[in-house]
Amino acid sequence: MSRTLIELLHEGLPADAVLTDPDITSSYANDMASFCDAGTPAVVVLPRTVEQVQHVMRTATELRIPVVPQGARTGLSGGANASEGCIVLSLVKMDRILEISPVDRIAVVEPGVVNATLSRAVNEHGLYYPPDPSSWETCTIGGNIGTASGGLCCVKYGVTAEYVLGLDVVLADGRLMSTGRRTAKGVAGYDLTRLFVGSEGSLGIVVRATLALKPQPPQQLVLAAEFASAEAACDAVCKIMEGGHVPSLLELMDRTTIRAVNALAHMGLPETTEALLLAAFDTPDPTADLAAVGALCEAAGATQVVPAEDAAESELLLQARRLSLTALEAVKGTTMIDDVCVPRSKLADMLEGVDRIADKYSLTIGVCAHAGDGNTHPTVCFDAADADEGRRARESFDEIMALGLELGGTITGEHGVGVLKKDWLARELGPVGVEMQRAVKAAFDPLSLLNPGKLF
Repeated sequence: MSRTLIELLHEGLPADAVLTDPDITSSYANDMASFCDAGTPAVVVLPRTVEQVQHVMRTATELRIPVVPQGARTGLSGGANASEGCIVLSLVKMDRILEISPVDRIAVVEPGVVNATLSRAVNEHGLYYPPDPSSWETCTIGGNIGTASGGLCCVKYGVTAEYVLGLDVVLADGRLMSTGRRTAKGVAGYDLTRLFVGSEGSLGIVVRATLALKPQPPQQLVLAAEFASAEAACDAVCKIMEGGHVPSLLELMDRTTIRAVNALAHMGLPETTEALLLAAFDTPDPTADLAAVGALCEAAGATQVVPAEDAAESELLLQARRLSLTALEAVKGTTMIDDVCVPRSKLADMLEGVDRIADKYSLTIGVCAHAGDGNTHPTVCFDAADADEGRRARESFDEIMALGLELGGTITGEHGVGVLKKDWLARELGPVGVEMQRAVKAAFDPLSLLNPGKLF
């Protein structure tokens, strides 16, 4: 008599790591994306060891059951959504920081470690882990690796991919593979580590990561510059980057976002301005750097430039930026958060185009952006109970992605493809690109068990 899925899982997992109650398993069906279909999991497993993950994958291969890996489910593209009848493999219990080496400037962690937890732990050693997604207090390192996430600091420090030196990965058939290195240099063979970063769990299950660290920089200071138009703010961004300045962040909030943040948190941001630019420096002399950038903002037409006097005032300004997406969600109750990245020189065209799209569809669309690297987050606000408004929201979302491609950009800078953007991925890559990426998928996962229905 053949053994059932649950029986096989229990052979290699403790009883409390296998969840079958439908009321519980249904809560693992979705991440935070709108308009993304999700199935009903057959079971949710929460392994604590590499061997337990291997057992899950061997069981899935034996029974030909799809597996959807998950972290904290803070994603915005449906990449962690369950497939019908799948095994949801939640890695949140694998949450140990295994090593922090100040000499080698690395950390070795399990995938369930929360980004903020790692950041604070390495700070105690005088070190710094730069990638800082807006959800850094809850998102996990495994999820960050899966989507190649970024954050506010990318303009200076880069994205997650630049900090992943090596990985331990459980493949679809349960074999364990190590990629990369823990040395400062290493070019042996194909760079399989980079291949897994951003693969959204479609090639293997990351169970350990070796991450590069940097020395902890000085406390940053922030400057706020108000502009009478988004075009002028984008011009200031171009002038700052062209001038060779290296801010630790360069963020933009449009008028819709500013008003939403004020409505939510009563922060007293200037509602008469059309765009607010936040620039920060963590250099030995941030005051001088802010003065130079402030002069460039004034030359671009800033109506007011206000440098923060201390770290507390700087943090208050950054808190306003971090509240942007939460505040926009409060406008109508539901949002679709786009993630289009364009060349910096096209940033003004992108914001102008989003304004046109908002008018065309009679929708509220706020834009906050990692302006220093051209990564915009147009956020469509709508009432999910209004079918017509929901339709217009989806159409506007697609039109924003089309605009990004027309401007020489990409459909996602840090949120991933998942379910939400899979049709658009094919448009961006082209038929030959899609064919080659599918060939890579088939090499690692010939039975297509890992996160099926995502990316392609």
